Formats: sequence, structure tokens, C-alpha cells
Amino acid sequence: MVIRAAGLERPPGSIVASPAPRLAWPKTAPHTCQDCQTFLKNIPAIYGMWLVTLLLLYSLREVHSEDVGSTRLYFVNASLQRLTYSSSVGVSLPCPAGGTPTAILRWYLATGDDIYDVPHIRHVHANGTLQLYPFSPSAFNSYIHDNDYFCTAENQAGKIRSPNIRVKAVFREPYTVRVADQRSMRGNVAVFKCLIPTAVQEYVSVVSWERDTVSIVPGNRFFLTSFGALYISDVQKEDALSTYRCITKHKYSGETRQSNGARLSVMDPTESSPSILDSFQAGEVRAGQSVELPCMAAGYPSPTVRWLKDGRPLPSDARWTRRLTGLTISDLRQEDSGSYACEVTNSFGSKEVSGALYVIDPLRVTLSPKSLKTGISSTLFFTCAVEGSPLYTVAWYRNTDPIVPDQHISIQGSHNDTLQITAAQKSHSGAYQCFASRKGHTAQDFSIILLEDGTPRIVSSFSERVVAPGEPFSLMCASKGAPPPSITWTLDDEPVVRDSAYKTSQYTLSDGLTVSHVNVSSPAIRDGGVYRCAARNSAGSAEYQARINVRGSPRIREMRDITAVAGRNTFITCRVIGYPYYSIKWFKDGMLLPDNHRQVVYENGTLRLSDVQKGMDEGTYLCSVLIQPQTSIDQTVHVTVKVPPLIQPFDIPSTSVGKLMYIACVVSSGDMPIRITWHKDGQLIVPGSASGVGIETKEFMSSLQISKVTLKHNGNYTCIASNAAATVSWERQLIVTVPPRFVVQPNNQDGIYGKAGVLNCSVEGYPPPKVMWKHAKGIGNPQQYHPVPLTGRIQIMFNGSLLIRHVLEDDRGYYLCQASNGVGSDISKSMVLTVKIPAMITSHPNTTMAIKGQMKELNCTARGEQPIIIRWERGDTVIDAERNPRYSITINKKGDEVISTLKLKPAERGDSVFFSCHAINSYGEGRGLIQLTVQEPPDPPELEVREVKDRSMNLRWIQRFDGNSIITSYDIEYKNKSDTWDHKYTTRNISPTNNQANIVELHPACVYSIRMYSFNKIGRSQPSKELTISTEEAQPDGPPMEVILQPMTSQSIRVTWRAPRKELQNGVIRGYQIGYRENGPGSNGQYSIVEMKATGDSEVYTLDNLKKFAQYGVVVQAFNRAGTGPSSTEINATTLEDVPSQPPQNVRAISVTSDEAVITWAEPPRLTLHGVLKGYRVVFWSLFPDGGGCCGGQAQGPMQKWGEMQNITTTREQVELRGLEKFTNYSVQVLAYTQAGDGVRSNVLYIQTREDLPGPPAGIKAVPSSPNSVVVSWLPPHKPNGVIRKYTIYCSSPGSGQPQAWVEAEIGREREREKKAPSEYEANPEMLFYRITHLTRGKQYLIWASAVTTAGRGNISEKVTVEPAGKAPAKILSFGGTVTTPWVKEVRLPCSSVGEPTPTIKWTKDSEDSTIPVTVDGQRQILSNGTLVLRSVKAEDSGYYTCTATNTLGFDTIIVNLLVQVPPDQPRLTVSTTSTSSITLAWIPGDNGGSSIRGFVLQYSVDNTEEWRDVFISSSERSFRLDNLRCGTWYKVKLAAKNSVGSGRISEIIEAKTHGREPVFNKEQPLLTHINSTHAGLNLQGWTSGGCPITALLLDFRPKGTWAWQSLKANATAQLFLSELREATWYHPSYKLGPRGQG
Repeated sequence: MVIRAAGLERPPGSIVASPAPRLAWPKTAPHTCQDCQTFLKNIPAIYGMWLVTLLLLYSLREVHSEDVGSTRLYFVNASLQRLTYSSSVGVSLPCPAGGTPTAILRWYLATGDDIYDVPHIRHVHANGTLQLYPFSPSAFNSYIHDNDYFCTAENQAGKIRSPNIRVKAVFREPYTVRVADQRSMRGNVAVFKCLIPTAVQEYVSVVSWERDTVSIVPGNRFFLTSFGALYISDVQKEDALSTYRCITKHKYSGETRQSNGARLSVMDPTESSPSILDSFQAGEVRAGQSVELPCMAAGYPSPTVRWLKDGRPLPSDARWTRRLTGLTISDLRQEDSGSYACEVTNSFGSKEVSGALYVIDPLRVTLSPKSLKTGISSTLFFTCAVEGSPLYTVAWYRNTDPIVPDQHISIQGSHNDTLQITAAQKSHSGAYQCFASRKGHTAQDFSIILLEDGTPRIVSSFSERVVAPGEPFSLMCASKGAPPPSITWTLDDEPVVRDSAYKTSQYTLSDGLTVSHVNVSSPAIRDGGVYRCAARNSAGSAEYQARINVRGSPRIREMRDITAVAGRNTFITCRVIGYPYYSIKWFKDGMLLPDNHRQVVYENGTLRLSDVQKGMDEGTYLCSVLIQPQTSIDQTVHVTVKVPPLIQPFDIPSTSVGKLMYIACVVSSGDMPIRITWHKDGQLIVPGSASGVGIETKEFMSSLQISKVTLKHNGNYTCIASNAAATVSWERQLIVTVPPRFVVQPNNQDGIYGKAGVLNCSVEGYPPPKVMWKHAKGIGNPQQYHPVPLTGRIQIMFNGSLLIRHVLEDDRGYYLCQASNGVGSDISKSMVLTVKIPAMITSHPNTTMAIKGQMKELNCTARGEQPIIIRWERGDTVIDAERNPRYSITINKKGDEVISTLKLKPAERGDSVFFSCHAINSYGEGRGLIQLTVQEPPDPPELEVREVKDRSMNLRWIQRFDGNSIITSYDIEYKNKSDTWDHKYTTRNISPTNNQANIVELHPACVYSIRMYSFNKIGRSQPSKELTISTEEAQPDGPPMEVILQPMTSQSIRVTWRAPRKELQNGVIRGYQIGYRENGPGSNGQYSIVEMKATGDSEVYTLDNLKKFAQYGVVVQAFNRAGTGPSSTEINATTLEDVPSQPPQNVRAISVTSDEAVITWAEPPRLTLHGVLKGYRVVFWSLFPDGGGCCGGQAQGPMQKWGEMQNITTTREQVELRGLEKFTNYSVQVLAYTQAGDGVRSNVLYIQTREDLPGPPAGIKAVPSSPNSVVVSWLPPHKPNGVIRKYTIYCSSPGSGQPQAWVEAEIGREREREKKAPSEYEANPEMLFYRITHLTRGKQYLIWASAVTTAGRGNISEKVTVEPAGKAPAKILSFGGTVTTPWVKEVRLPCSSVGEPTPTIKWTKDSEDSTIPVTVDGQRQILSNGTLVLRSVKAEDSGYYTCTATNTLGFDTIIVNLLVQVPPDQPRLTVSTTSTSSITLAWIPGDNGGSSIRGFVLQYSVDNTEEWRDVFISSSERSFRLDNLRCGTWYKVKLAAKNSVGSGRISEIIEAKTHGREPVFNKEQPLLTHINSTHAGLNLQGWTSGGCPITALLLDFRPKGTWAWQSLKANATAQLFLSELREATWYHPSYKLGPRGQG
């Protein structure tokens, strides 16, 4: 039952929130407010009030800040809107949306239909990935393979959807590309275009062009446009000798196609007006991309080109480039849109090409607010800001459902870009998306909205107080709600009006907190009373009130009469002002209140009447205020009690259609008059024939009559009774039931395999019947029905029909549609589904071969519902075997399969196309694609002469048609022109990979005829067209002059010279070959050769990568187009000194004591000194174990600490190292140096100095542990000088007495000690503490200790005093200090303690400004003996740790500084210089990780291998040169530093290349120097070194017609002779030259 109250009074100090009438009674003011009031007494009051307000606001912002939460949704790739893939590969498409926590991912078709799995066709994985499997063309289904999909992500935040993604499968289709022949005038431009069929243009692109089977490299006169055209500028006559082909590639299948060969006809120029060869059209391009507008014209004279934009010349802009191919615009902007025109003009006329360019800026959507948490009943505004090109449409979604405007939601704005929600409900929470679309492109953004109960609540308020007249005060009230509430003020139920006496303010913070103030600057008595702040918004209200007393003569304000509601609570406030007063009392009918349990009088004078009763509580009440001991003031107030209506509960029984219904509503109590009304489903019932309802109402009852119940009478009926006190209601539901019946009955039907099918079944009834489908397999009598599993593939539609999206063969059988709603009996009807199989091709060859002139059979196998018709097509033409006798078709049936055979009699060249077989029946069609290739002998090659020399010529050929069979070899025949072909010479079995050959051993100035054959596995071609050529030319006869050598570095010599005498050059000198060799002992005397181009009369060249400090001989030769001339006379020079490349030999220690060592060595090998030896340097450093620190801390694992590196320089081969640390490991290295610097260090020599007496223990403690014992602890010596064998502890008892007297008599005690020896105790070296027992309580003892090695007993420690005691304060035996450890090790920090009572141990760790207790977890553990164990320490574990031992008598602390060492950071590596054999590197080390860097590890490898070599480098080095590298080679290099912890992070891999390249043969040089019947001389001077010395030659040769190769390997020389050759025999040679084995 619902009761609406007329109004309530509130007690002072209460907070009330509506709509639920809750009361919160005042509590004692918080201590913070009292403290603030005390503090503010000494400062101006008004500033103190504001300070309190600011402090409260700051705390409120900290406490009440809110967040939408960690639940979120997101897009991984929202830009994906199109996906094309190959049917033979398939595709996997991850869902582009996601969420945290993990979202539920689902796929849908753009129509909203769920995605279902189709076996072997489509599958949605558990992780949300949509997979489409490879399929044959016959299995293509546009519903699956060419459709729009979208994916959704859903979690607690809401549900979002991706833009539609167009998924399209592309399968292999037959197509050919073609190039048309072109005509052009000499000097003009020719344009070739690659013609691609429209059906595949979207997927096929031009990747290259060929000229006579050789790929065209853009440049010079040949240009390739961005759209695949070939432009040839400045056309020449020889361009007509070539053929031109385009090469295309299919984007998805990867297939390449080569076009036919097209020719260019070149004509002599004739005067003509311009004609357009290539042009552009209107189009759209995205901003930021580049576009090329082609404009090419022919004419004579050559036309000039002028570009216009919107009728004006192009503005100056670096983004616009005019090229031969047209106008290129890069980094497109929207302002580039417009009409472009290209004008071409010459003296005979002009032409114009024009078109519009539209630059489209991609759409970008921003939806604000991005996330919002607000209250129910709020008004929300969403703004969808769309950037990009105009003419877009906007659509709104909530939780992926389209938003439909209603009474709460409206869509506004010229582009529907604003969404407004008024009086928002809880159901409006969720994810809102704004989609902007334009021409297939979509952009979106989304916002997460959370709506919650936004009823205001008072979060901060004021307390009761007493002020003096004129003393200003300020009241603050802070409330939070959604939407932000507004706050009003009252004083004793009268509104507080802003005037000169009252200053009010109100503001809302960014987090939704509303704050309001009332400031009274000069209060009077009238300003006292009960102040109330009320916060209200659309969700409800809340109130708070408290009394402010202003000192002065008390009086009572006039009190208004009150109306109370029976059964509720009422509050009566005595409106007294002034202060002080003694008491407030209430009377009724002369009786002091309270006089029953329902009456309460609060200290502040408020009277509460609980559960108000009309007869007992109605009347006049007197408020009496005692202001003096015998003086009081009073005032009365009258309370009137109103009784609300009370409805007698009733129920409505269920009924059925056509019956009578009577419902009575009786009011059992309440003040008259009472008004009774009826509502159905929230709407007022109007009696009459339209509603079929009659209503009869009397004074306190009303009845509702329905004469004939129908379905429309279903609903909720509410009886509402109201009077002056309240409105109440009683609601019940009327249910009218109807048994189920069929609207549409299921009937037998056919389903087509792979298609969708609907089994119709529609029912009605009330409650709405539930439909269940069952299935029995088989076509005979149904044996047993089973429920149909509902998946994405099979679903029950809203009307009860069964939808099968993809019919399978297993779906055939009986189906039963059964309906029930709990009223009457269930109904059911069965039907039979028969699955029909469409025709499909099950077997056919994808590709097959045929021999030209022979018969060929093609077979296709099909299955499906009979009858099946099979049709054959050649390309796009149907084959009619009756009209074309070359074809015959036969059909055979085998079981349920049909086999069709197509015979070709005979196969022809034109049959190399795609054939297809089509299987057709009444239910569908399938297709099989067969590519037939007809093979035949090849066409003859087109032969041309590329180059003619004095004794050789170079031929090149183009193989046009290969007969659809790979070319296996070529034969070349040539003869003297005057001879017949019976006297020919033949070069046989030329490799099919070659398209050129050199014919050698020709005679100068002789005319030859040449022809050629090509071979494939089918046979030999016809001979090519016969060519005629003539030989020519000669080589220089004189050497270069004035050759001078100048050493430049330790590995380079500069060579200068002048050209040969003019009369001996025999043509233009093209360049020079420089030969050089080492003339020192052990050299082989062979020249290495480098080559350079000629630059003028005087030349200079620098030889690099030479041996250091070595003598070289150098010769120079000149060459021209005909060959190389004689060499110059050899002259010598020596390279400069360098550092030694090997260390001194046999480094060893011949004598070692505890602090000295003698080191000897031998001189490095002479050949490695690279200069004059100046002396030696000895580098040494200490290396000793680091136990972890000085406090006894233990780090698990070995540690070593390096000492300072020292060095000694000497000219002798021996040195004495003095002042060494005792019993210490040392590392020693020796190096030799020359004038050029220090050489390589020797391997490290490890020595250890001998033991000696140890130093004193580093520290000692002695503490009492019982009345007759003490515990002594100590630290090992800083310098043990050997292995500690034991410790000796000394205890001396000088006697009892006061410590001060003992100190004063120290000299006498020393004498006594000399007479009386102290007690000695021995401890194992592993133990660092000892308990001394049997001592005397209260007696002082002197304690000290010493260490012992094999060399003897060392110095004693400092002496400490101790006195055994029964009750001892806590003392720590362990020592503080520094502990150093490598990372990921276990560290133990001891903290042993003694004391009586037993101390407690606490560990803390210092932070920035405080100490934090050490928490025990999986990494940290505190043992029972106080030891702190840290496992797997990290760098952040470093710091100061404090151990505190405490008992009732005192405490003790130690501080341990833990230093965790980590591997060093990566160095920054760079390349300084490179040469032909070296790379010099430099680096800057990173952080050393807390441990000094021991050295660097440099790794390098050849770029295309992963074989890394290591070089170890000293820690002091910051650069290094990699020597003996391969010439002209790329290397990868990386570097890592190493410290005592280990190797650090590896630097970034850098790449560097040594100078030089592989040897190349100069085609202008003759291959052979001479030849006779059994010998041949090979010309090695024709090889250019590329900057890398040629060191060796490998020659393979064999007689023509044989397969066995003979090999010859030799050093590089000027000439090489082949001997013992067969007479009159052709040989095939194959060369390889070092150093890289290429040639």
C-alpha cells in the first residue's frame, strides 16, 4: 500500500532524505569542528569560517570522488571495414572489439541475424575469431562468402558493435591481359597500356614491364606510371625493334600473367595538331594520399602542356609536381578539390583534357561525454562531433540496438548529431554509439553511461552553536546527488531571504558536489533559531537542521497551527529565540508532557508525537520556556489530526474468455469525504461499452464489473482512495487464459542443401504458448522424436516457425511442432522435411597439358538430384559439339555420379584457355574450372647483335612463344658470309636462363652471318632470321708515366701518375688498373689489382687494406674501349707504423711473496710488431672475494670485488710488483707498444700473494646474557691476510667496584694484568660469537679478541667492558654496516640479540620520509633468531634496514645498508670509420648496476648469417677496431657490458659495410688474349676488383657436348694459360674470382 503524506515537521539537527521518509537525529559535533572553534577565537571570525569551509571541502573531495569504474569496452581495430580474401586460402577475422573484464564476443550479419557454424565452411572460435575456410567455386554461397558482418562485445559496462565489415571471397577465374600495338613519331612520346578485364581489375595490378624479356628499369627515356602505363619519351627508330609486355599479379591468388608482345611503329615527324594519348577522369581520393593526373599528347612540333585549376593557372606549391607522365599532387588536402584541366598546344592547334578531383577527408567521430555516472531522472545530452568530408549520415545505437525516439529520448541537430535523454531511467544505462557514414565508409565512437539512484544526501553540515550579538557566523551545507541538487535555507520554517543581514551562496564542484553557505555578518537575537538546509533534485530531497542560539533576552516567535496525519510521526518545534534560557517544557490540557510512550521532548525543545492518534493527540499544546528561576514565557499551537484512507485487501482470481467478473474495493477507515477511482495498467478506466467495464461507487466502496471477459481485459487493476490526509492504492493482476491453437499448421516440404529453409508453425493463446520442435531422423515411420538442438544454424522464430539457415543432409526426417501454455491440453502437428541436393562438381583437373595436333580428353564428375545436365564452355562460349566437329561430348553414369568427357580432335594452339564444366539440376548449379595448356615446339628466337669487338661479338635474343613448354637450350650457328652453311661453327646447349652470349675468336674486320635455334621438350624451332656483322678495333701500346707513391697510414699508400703518351693511347683512355704486391719475406710475388675510371691527364688513387709497416711494389696500366695496355715500371714504398697486433709471449710469475711478485715475458713475434718496439706496459689489479659486507650479512652465491687498476712501463722483459695486498688474487696483463700506441694485451695471468698475520677483528661487542655469563660477538678482520683458522677471545677480571673508580686506577690495573694473564677461549672461524660462562654477577670484565692464520696470531681488537646481570636490557650481537649482493640471490641479514626478558625483534626499511615495517611474505622471512631473509633480491630492495631489539628494560638497534648489484645497462654503440678490411666502433657505457664494469663483449657476424663471433674488450676501452674483415661485406655488430653480476643488456644491433664490392668483368675487354690448336690465354685484366684485391681464380671448363668439368685454380696474375686442349674443339668456361668467390 502506498501513502502520500501532506507534510511533516523536522526536528533540529536531523538529516532527512526523500522520497523515503528517513530521520537521522543529531549527534555530538565532531571534534574537528570544536577544535576549529577554539582555534578561531584569536583571529577574525569571518576568515576562520572560510578556513573551516575550505578544509571541509578538501576532505569531501577526497572522500566522495567517484569513478565510472574499471569496467570498460574498447575497439582493437575499428577502421577495418572491408576484407577480401582468396577462396583457396580462407581467412580468420578476429573480433575488432573487446572489453575489461573479458567481454562476450558475438558475430552477426548486417541484417542482425546470428552467425551459425557451417561445417567446413564457417566457424566462430571461442575467442571471438570468425574463420571462413577454403572452399571450391561450387560451394560459393553469397550469404556466407559475400556479405556484411559485424561483431559485438558485451560486459557489465554495456554492449558495443563494430562497423559493418564487408567480407568477400575471390576465387580463381580465367583472364588474360593484353597490350595493343602503338604508333608514334620520332621524338614524340609513346604510351602503352596494360588492358585488364573489368571483372578482375579490382584485384589485378601491373607489377612490371618488359622490353624483349628484360625488365624495364624506370629512368632515362622509360617511365612507369602509378596506374600501370608505360611511357617512352623521345622515341627513336631503334625502339621499333623491341617488343613490350606488361606483367600483372593477382592480389589474392598470387597468380602472375604476362601479356602478348606489342610493337611500336616509329614514323618520321610530320606537322600535325596535338592528339591526346592518355588522360584522366573525375574521381575521389582520400586526404593525405598522392594522386597522378595523366596527360600525354602527341604532335609535331611537340606540344606544350599547361595545367589549370578551376580555370586558373596552378598556384605555386611544392606538393604539385609536373612530370612527363602528368601532374602529381602529394599529401592531398581538401582545398585541392576542384576542376583540373590540361591544355596541350602547338602551332597547329590545341586540345584539352579536364576532370573533377574530389579530396575526401576520412570521417572521424568524437562522442562526448566519453563516460558518465549520474543519477536517475537526470537529463543527458550526447554530442556526436563528426570531422571529415560532408554529406554524411548519423545513426545512434544503445547496446547495439538502433535508438528510436520516445517520450524520454529525442534526436536533434541538422545532422541528427545531438541525443537528449530527459528524466533518464535505470534502463537507459549502457553503451551509446554514434555512427557516421558516407559512401561505404563508416566511423564511430561510443560512451558508457551508468545511471544510479541520485537521491540527494547531505555529506557535510553545521552543528548547534551559541554566538553573541554582532559576532558573525557562517553555516555550510554540502550535498551530493545526480543530477547535482540545489539547496535552500529556512529559519524556523521561514525562508532565508538574501539581504543585508543574510548573505547566501551556492556552487557545484566538478565531481557533482553542491556546496551552499549562509553568512550572517552581524547577527541579532531575531537571527537565532532552527536553521534548515534542504537539498532537492529530480530524484528526491534531503534535509538537515540545527539550532543557532544568539545571546539575548529569550522570547518565542509566533507558532503556526499544525496538521498531522494519523499513524505517522509529527514534530512540534518551540520557536524560541534568545539565549540563555533554563528549559523548554510542553503541556497539553494542563498536563506536563510526556505523559505516554508516544511522546518525546528533546533537549532542544522539540516535541515528537509518534503514531499520531486522532482522538488522543488532537488539541492545543503549550510551549513554556523558563528564562529566570521564577519567570517563564509561553505560546500555544493547535494540532489537527487527519485520518488517511485504509483499503481492505482483495485478490482477483484468474478467469477465462466469456465469463463474468466482479471486483470490490472497500475503504475500512479514513476521514470523509473519500474519492475512489480505478486504473488499468496505469491508465484511468472510463466505464462504458468501449472498455467493456462498468464501475459502481458508493460512499466508502467501489465495484468494477466486466460482463464478458476478453483477452483485452488482461492487466493490472488499481483501486485508488484519497482524502485530505493521503492517497492510498491497492493493485492486483487479472489474468484471462486461452488454450493454444494452430494459426498455421506445419506441412511436408522440401529443403535445398546449403540454402535456408523455414518450417512453418504458428500458434496463439494466453499466456502466449511455448513452441517446441522435435526431430525424428529417417523418411519411414518416425521411431522416436528428440528435441531439436537450437544453435546459430537452427533457431525458432518469433512466430514459432523453425528456421534452418543452412540445410544439411542430416536435417531430413520427421519434425513435430508442439505448443503448450498450461491452459488445456498441449497441441502438436508433424511434417516431413526432404533434403534435395543441388548439382555440384565433385572431381575435375585444375590444370592439364595437351600436345598440339594430338587428341585431348577432359573429364568432369558431378553429383546431386537427378536428372543432371552437364554443359561445357570454352572461355565464355558454350561448346556445341554438334556444330563443331573438333569437339565430342560423352556422358556416363556411375552410381549417383555423372561423368562427362570432352574430347578435342586435334588440340590447337588456341586451345590454351580455360575450359569449364557446368552441372545443373532443378535445385542448383556447380562449376569446375580447367586450365588447358597446349604444348608445341617453340617459335624461333628473335636475334640481335648488341656489341661487336675486334675479335668477339655479343649476341642477345628474345624468345617469343616457348610452345607452352620450358625452353631447355639454345644453339648458335655462324659462318663467314662468303661460305655456305656447310662450313658453319656451332655453339650448342646454351643455358635457357641466358638471353645473350659472347662469340669469341673472331677475326678483326671480317663479315659474319649468324642464326639461332631454340629447343623445348617437344622439339626444335625453325631457324631465326639471319644477321650480318663486322668486327673492329685495338688496345693501348704505352704505360702510364711519372708514377709516384706516398704512404698515408699504416695500411694505405697514395699512388699518383700521368696518362700514357698521347700517340700510344690508341683511343680515349677509359680508366686504369693498379697492381700492387708485398715485397717482404714470405710474400708470393703476385699482384692484386684494383681499377678506377680516368678523370684527366693526372690521376690519384689510394690503396687501402695493406699490411702494416710493410714494403709494397706498385705498377699501373691504362685501358680503353679495346683493352688494357702495358704496365709501368714497378716502384716501392713502405706503409706507416701501427700498434702491435699480438701480446708479449710466455708471460709468467717467477717469484711471489706476501706483498711482492716478479713478472717476466718474451718479445711478441717480429711480424706482429708493425713498427719499432718502444717498450712494455704491465697492467694489474686486485681481485678478492667480497663476503657481502661488514655486518655479517650473507649473500647466496660467489661475489668478487675488483681493486684499482695499476700499470708500470718498462723497456726490460721483467718487472717487480711491490706493495701488493697480502693473500690477494691479482690479474696481470702485459702489452707491447710502438710509436703508434699500445698493442694487444696478453691473456690474464692470475697470481695470489702469500699469507701473513691477520689484522684485528673489525668490531667487537660483549653483552650480558645471564647473572653469570656474557655473549661476545665480533666481525672478521678487514684484512684477513690469509685463511682465518680460529679466533681467540680474551677475558680479564680487574675486580668489582664503581666504573669511575676503575677508570681512575687504570694504570694500576694494567700492572695487575701483567701479573695475572687473562682467560683465553678459542672459536671456530665460522663462528662470530662466543658465550663466556661461570662469571660473577655484578663484576666488570674486559673483553677483546684476535684472529689466527697459518702465519700466526694477529693484532687484537679494541677492548670492551661488560658486567653479567640477571635482568639485562635488550642488546644486539650482530653488527650494522653495508651488505653488497648481486640480484636474484638470497641475502641473510643477521640480528642476534640477548637480554632478560627475551627481546622482541622488529625490522624496518627506510623510505623517502618514513620507515616502513618489513612485511613477511614469499620473498621476505624473519627467522626465529632475528635474521631477515630476502629471497631473489631486486634493485628496489636496496636501502637502509633497521633491526630493533626491545624488552622491558631497553632497546638496541643496528642499521644495515643493503646494496643490490644488477647487470650493467646497455651501452650506446656507434660506427666511427670503415675501410676495406676494418670497422672502427665507439661506445658510451650505460649504468654499471652498482658494480664496476669488468669488460665488454663485442659480437659481430656477416649480415646474412647468424654465426656470431665474440671479442672481449677491456673495461677501460671506449672504442675498438675490428680487423681482418671481408672486403665489401655488410656486418652486424652488438655490444654488452659485464660486471661481477653478469652480462648486461645487449646494445641495439647496428650494421656497417666494409669498402669494396665483388669483381666484375669489363665487357669491353677480350676474354682471350690469344688461342692456337692446343693452348688458350685468358685475359684476367678484364676483371675489375671493385676495391677488393683479387687473390685467386677458379676456372671450370669442358669440351662442348660433354658433361664432365675440368677445374683449374691459380693465383691472380695478368694472364693464365690453358694447355693440352683438343684441336678444333669448342669449350665452355666458367669463372670464379676471389676473395669472395664471385665473378
